Parts: sequence; C-alpha cells; structure tokens
Amino acid sequence: MAWRDGKASLSRLFLFMASIILGIAAVVAIQLFSTNLKDNIQKQSKSLMGADFIIDSRKKPSEKVQKIIDSLGADASEVNFVSMAAFPKNEGTKLVKVRAMKGAFPFYGKLSTLPENASASYQELGGALVDATLLLQYNIKQGDSIKLGKVTFPIIGALKSIPGSTAISSSVAPTVIIPFRYLEKTALLQLGSRTEYQYFFKAPEMDLELLDKKIDPILDNENADLDTHTNTSRNLGRRYDNVGRFLNLVAFIALLLGCIGIASSVHIYIKEKLKNVAVLKCLGASRKQSFYIYLIQIVSIGAIGGIVGAAIGTSLQYAFPYILKEFLPFSVEISITWPPIVMGITLGIFMSVLFALLPLLGTWYVSPLEVLRGQEENQQKPKAAKLIVGLTILFFIFLFSFWMLKSVINGLVFTIGIFITFAIVAGISSLFIKLIKKFFPTSWGFTSRQSLLNLFRPNNQTMVLVLAIGLGTFLISTLYFTKDILLSKTTLDNKKTDANIILMDVQSSQEQALIDNFKTQGIEIIDNIPIITMRMHSLKGKLANDIRKDTTVRMRRWMLNREFRVTYRDKLSETEELVAGEFIGNANGEQPIPISISESIARDANLSIGDKVTFNIQGVLMDTKVSSIRKVDWGSMQVNFLILFPKGVLENAPQFNVITSYVPTEESSAALQRYLVKNFPNITILDLRQVFTIVEDILNKVSWIINFMAFFSIITGFIVLIGSVRNSKYQRIKESVLLRTLGAKSKQILHITALEYIYLGVLGSLTGILLSLVGSQLLATLLFKEPFIPSGIPFLVFLPSITILVVVIGLSNIKTVLQSPPLEVLRKEV
Repeated sequence: MAWRDGKASLSRLFLFMASIILGIAAVVAIQLFSTNLKDNIQKQSKSLMGADFIIDSRKKPSEKVQKIIDSLGADASEVNFVSMAAFPKNEGTKLVKVRAMKGAFPFYGKLSTLPENASASYQELGGALVDATLLLQYNIKQGDSIKLGKVTFPIIGALKSIPGSTAISSSVAPTVIIPFRYLEKTALLQLGSRTEYQYFFKAPEMDLELLDKKIDPILDNENADLDTHTNTSRNLGRRYDNVGRFLNLVAFIALLLGCIGIASSVHIYIKEKLKNVAVLKCLGASRKQSFYIYLIQIVSIGAIGGIVGAAIGTSLQYAFPYILKEFLPFSVEISITWPPIVMGITLGIFMSVLFALLPLLGTWYVSPLEVLRGQEENQQKPKAAKLIVGLTILFFIFLFSFWMLKSVINGLVFTIGIFITFAIVAGISSLFIKLIKKFFPTSWGFTSRQSLLNLFRPNNQTMVLVLAIGLGTFLISTLYFTKDILLSKTTLDNKKTDANIILMDVQSSQEQALIDNFKTQGIEIIDNIPIITMRMHSLKGKLANDIRKDTTVRMRRWMLNREFRVTYRDKLSETEELVAGEFIGNANGEQPIPISISESIARDANLSIGDKVTFNIQGVLMDTKVSSIRKVDWGSMQVNFLILFPKGVLENAPQFNVITSYVPTEESSAALQRYLVKNFPNITILDLRQVFTIVEDILNKVSWIINFMAFFSIITGFIVLIGSVRNSKYQRIKESVLLRTLGAKSKQILHITALEYIYLGVLGSLTGILLSLVGSQLLATLLFKEPFIPSGIPFLVFLPSITILVVVIGLSNIKTVLQSPPLEVLRKEV
C-alpha cells in the first residue's frame, strides 16, 4: 500500500527528499574531510615538523639547556627572527622572517625550491633561499641579491615550501633562509631583538613520550621547551578540530533547514491523506497499519535522501583541500572511509522520521468518522503527544550539537539559540496573521482582499513559508554583516593621530639620529616608547622556581617563563581603562614601587591590589606592588603593555625604543623605509598599510570559506522554500478553479496569487534581515567590540531577490489552472 500510494505522489515525495539531501551532503563531506585530515596529520607528523623532536628557546640557551642539547646530539639548528630585507636591484624593502640554518634540515619532508638543487647548495655557496611569492612581487630572480643587515646575499633559489609553514603565515612575513655562519656578520641581533633558537633532532627509535616526560619539566624551568612530532600533530589536530566543529555547525544548520522542509511538506501531504486513512479504517485497517503505510514512505525518503546526500558529500570532500589550502601546512590525501557515510545515511533516515513524526501522528488519531466530518478541529493530535515529539526533537538537536562542540554548555547555548530564532520568526508570522485579521482592510478591492485572506485561510502555509524564507535570509544577512564588521577593523583613517609606521628595536645610540632625520623630513613622531625587558623573580614572596614546582598553586605558568617587555609613563593611553586601584604615574621614591597590570595578568597570576611582585631586570632585583589594574584594548593597533611602571624608576635601565609615526603617502613611506634599512638595518619596520592589506586578504579568504559553507544552508533553504511553495499547489488549484468557475479572469487569479507571495516573501526576508541586524549588533558589541554600521545590500539586494524568487515559484503553481478549462483541471486532480 505504501508503494502504491507513493507512486501516485512521486514528484511531491522527491521534493521531501531534496530538502534533506544537501544537509546530509554537507555533513558527510565535512566528516569525511575531518577524518582524512586527522589521518594525514598522523601520517605526516614527522614531515610537518621536519624532525623527530625540537628543543626551542626564546633566548640563547642557558648552560644547563646547552648541556642537554649536546648530550642528545642536535643534528641541525637555526636562529629565526623578523627583520627588514632590501633588494638592491630595485631598492624594494620588505619585512621578512630570517631563518639562519645549520645542518641538513629537514630530515623528513622536503625543502621545496626552484631550482630543486638550491636546497642542497645554498649553505655551501653562501646564498639565500627567498620565498617564491616575494620574488614575484618585487620582480626578483635567481642570481639577484637580497640585503639583510650588513650582508648582501646572492639569491640561490626560490623557496616554495618548508615543513610547518602555511601560505597565510608566509604572507605576513615571507621566509628567507640563510647559512648560520653569516648570522653574526649581519649585525641584526641587538638588545630587544625577538629571536627563537631551535635545535632539530633525528631519533626514530627513541621513546619520545618518555623523553618528553623526563626532559620537558627541566627545560620549562630554564625557559626552553621540547616539542615532539607526536605532540605537534596532536596540537595541530586539536586546532583543526575547532575548524571542523564550525563547519559541522554550518552543515547541521543546513540539515535543520532540510528538516523544516520535511516537516512542512509531510504536514501538507498527510493532511490530504487523512480522508484515505479514514476510509482504510472504515474497511478494517488498524491504527498501526495506517500509520506504517506512511512511515514506510518517510523512511524510504530518508534512506534514499541519505544515500544520495552521502554520494554527493563523498564527491564534495575532494574540493576541501583546495578551499582550505591557504590554511593547511601540508597537502591532504583524500581517501574514502565508511563511518561518515553510514552516519550520513542513518542521520537521513532518523532526521526524516523524527521531524515527520508530528504530522504522521495525524494518521494515528484520525477517526473513521472523518470520512463524513472532515473538519480541521476533529484532526487535532493530543497535546501530550505533540509535547513529547517536540521535546524529543529539541533533545536530539542538543545531543548532536554536544557531539560536535564537545561541550554541554555550548551545546545547550546552540540549542537554545536555534529555538529562540525559530520562535521569534514563528511568533512574527503568527502576529502578522492576527494583525491582518484584526485590522482587515475591508475597503480594498476584491483581488487585494482575497490575497490577504489566503494568508490565514484553512490549510494556509504562512507559518512554514515565513520560517523557511526568514531563516535562510537571516543566515545570508548575518554572514554579510559579520564580514563587514571584521573588515571594518582593518580600515585605516588618514588621521595624523593614528600611526601607520612602527619602528621596533631602536637602540639608545640610534634614537637621536632617527629623531633628527624625522624632523628634517617633516615627519612627526607620535610616540617614542622606551622598552625594558625583565622577568618575574617572585610573586607574593614566593620564588618563581618554587611556584613552578608547587602543583597546588593555581595560576597560569606562562608568565613565570615569559620575558616581559614593559615601559614607564605618567598617564594611561586611550586604549586603557582603569578597573581597580589608583594609577600612579610618578614614583616619588615610594617603596615598593607601584605598578599597573592588565586584567589578564591579574587573572592568570591571581594578583590583586596591594600584592607584591619582584622583577629581575637583567640581574637587578626590583620590588614592586600592584597599585592598579587596567582593561586594555588589545584589538587596537596601538602599542599596549601588560605591565606599566611609573616615571622615575627605569630611566637608567638598559633599554631600547619603539617609535611610531604617521607618513602621509605610500611613496614617502617607501622612501623612509629605504633610508632606514640602509642606515639602521637592525630596526624592524611595521608598515601598517601592508599589514592591513594582508589582514584584509586573510579575512576575505576566511569570509569566502564561510560563504562557501553557508551555500549549503542557503541552497537547502531555497529547496525547502520551493518544496513548501510547490506543495501548496495542491491546496491552491481547487481554490483557483472555483474562482474561475465563478467567473474570475486569469488576470485576477494571477494578481491574487502574486500579491499573496509578495506578502510572504517580504515578510519572511524582512524578518530575517531585521533579526540578522540584531544578531550582528550583538556580535559587534559583545564579541568584536566594534561599532556596527549596517550595509544596505541585504535590504537592496536580498529582500527583492528572495521576494521575486518566492513569487516566481508561487506563480508556477497555477500555470495549469490558467492554461486549462476548470472542468479539465478538476478531473485531472481527482
């Protein structure tokens, strides 16, 4: 009976199926890719690091650390730091990451260069390997030269890839590899230079877990660290787990939209079948039999939809390595695994049945007397059954989101968010219908009144259509607004109060010469900030070394190993806000010295007003006490500090400076950078124009990925919309035929239908856009802490486009009525 009944409704059942196919495709594709990503990370863990394990330190290794390195026998080493590079050929300058290498690194994977032999010959020839993209940007070729500090290197080859680097990181500071023996001659390492010392080891037979357990705590106490290839792959896996969870959420939203389509379509479908069910019950069919007829149909729809969706998802996963290649430090080999495919098919069946269960209950509770009655009020399901099914759906959404997010709280927040969004859209739809009923425009013409009446007549689909249109529009608009918020953080106003050039590592001996040169060129210095490096010696009277060993002390250990860069000044900047205590700008001989700390330091070190901290300033101990706690806007491009000292304390300590300035044009900025690189090669120059361009490019790539994933939700929303509107065809045809029989012209019927769908399109899309405005404002205020200036694009493009789509689909429903005589249409429908 299920087969016989289904054959007569194949086109409608196909629309049910289409509602869920894309959601399943998205889930399967992302699950398969996540599985492949984890497998690739495990297989390529050594290639990602280039070694079995690494010992690294942010300063030159101490005697104890050096003994450990010597005893283990480092096979290669490097010193890396950020510096300015110059190209003598065209006087171009660029911020680069210099890696001074010694030894045959990498041991695993490949140092990919052009020509291929450049990776093996650069050390012997004393040349440099330069990032391939950087060479293209500056029109530099093999055989040209690059100047780093006081040394000019011949460019031996173009560096295409190196283990562990990504295209994104290379775009910020492209890599330049030089032989280690030339490092000292460059004279780039000065006081305050941010360097990293790395030692690479090849030990395939060594028990790395045991090594990590024994050596890492010793290294931690000496401000060094041990990384094994297994730990690196584990951390990398966790990082991409977060990406996978986000993608899964997007896919799950697409699936939920598909389920709305299933629920709405089955609701209409079953309503039309209730007469048939009542007849079957008159002929002796039991409740179970009539229920199972349509349950079998839904299960079949879910199974076929799951299989088709899984097939599409399996094919789709091959696109992900290309979509995410900018963010992956390795190439991903794709293979097919069965668990995600089985999960997708199972999910298709389960979700179809779960969301179709509420309308399916109509077949269970229908009475044989409905053959005679057929009234809407006699077809209501018991409230208890509806409540149980509704709670089951919410519980499933929570379980699925908990499984994806690995957090009960986040899963609960996501579920509540979904419920609130659905409730708001449904509430607006219900309110709209009530307002039309209460303030019905009786003075309007017949066609205008009839189109409004259709919105609340029996078997209307106003709620379902507004939900489908509203949620789809909400998603698209929120993505668009969020992108605007993110990109607004990268805008650079042409104000002289905002620095667009930052000079770092300016030595005391260079400071006056720089200031004089800036005055000569008419360039105003905005800030000249002295920087002093120091470490925490003790907190609240307890030595830092003792705290490291004491497992009962609850605090973040990072600040015990960190070399702090602090400054002194007599007032707070505009990016700082006092939240506790009193800011003291001048010491006036007070002991211990009053300092101001950021909220993050106070939280992680468990410090409060009046607590004492002793710092080691390059061998000199200095006692301080916390006099104030500040809230710092770390999102700003101004130079901010975790710790502030008052004036009158650190002026004579060894220090270097950070100078910020505003340079009005790109040409003058380029000229200044050429002068600085030539005369002060150790100074690192941050050109914020270039930084903003890179950040904007990264955000555009992220936005593109988000939009690509949102495509599934959007297309699914449109399919749900098409399915919902198309399924209303079977309700509308008889009404339209009756109108024609009573003398209505085709033009009038067309006008009534078009107006009805215009109302639905405008209401749904406008609700979605307004909701997205509220959501985006909350995101801007609470998350990004940025002013939100909404774009007009959603109102000018999304609103009319979606409305037109709804109208076109709706008008296609009555094509048969307009082109055929009423009697012919009635016979065909019967």
